[in-house]
Amino acid sequence: MNASGPAPTPTVAPQAEEKKPVRATPRTTINVGSLLKIEPKKEAAVAAQAAGPEHTEPFTLEMLHAAWEEFAVTRRALQAEYHLLSQPFDLSGTRIELHLLSPVQETMLNGFKADLIGFLRTKLKNDLIQVTGVIRAADEKKMIYTPRDKFEYLQGKIPILKEFKDRLGLDTDF
Repeated sequence: MNASGPAPTPTVAPQAEEKKPVRATPRTTINVGSLLKIEPKKEAAVAAQAAGPEHTEPFTLEMLHAAWEEFAVTRRALQAEYHLLSQPFDLSGTRIELHLLSPVQETMLNGFKADLIGFLRTKLKNDLIQVTGVIRAADEKKMIYTPRDKFEYLQGKIPILKEFKDRLGLDTDF
């Protein structure tokens, strides 16, 4: 023993506590049922309401034709789309019905319809514009093959041809 005082007690280093890694995201379980549910976007509806009143300026058929042609020019590089945009259309209020010849054109229209509607709504300052495609059957035309068919067709357009045929003694079946 030392005369200077009590014997020093050995110091034991405190054991370092094991630190657990900290996760950046908390663990959660995923509810598969909620993944399959389709909910409408509430944010989009709220944003549309917050955006203010809709633009509903009236427009004329001439203004629509000018805006339609301007959009068609932007699609000139895509020949099929440009041809589709050259089809006739009807205007009923703010609803535009584009005359289509086949379901293929309907699929093509659906590919760029959002761009077309957005362009027209901006250009004509009317948020109520809708574009729909309506498949119309092409007019059935009788094909003219024989000389008799040709004569009958022309006789329908020019009735005096029958009189010429009779007076001159012509035969349409040559």
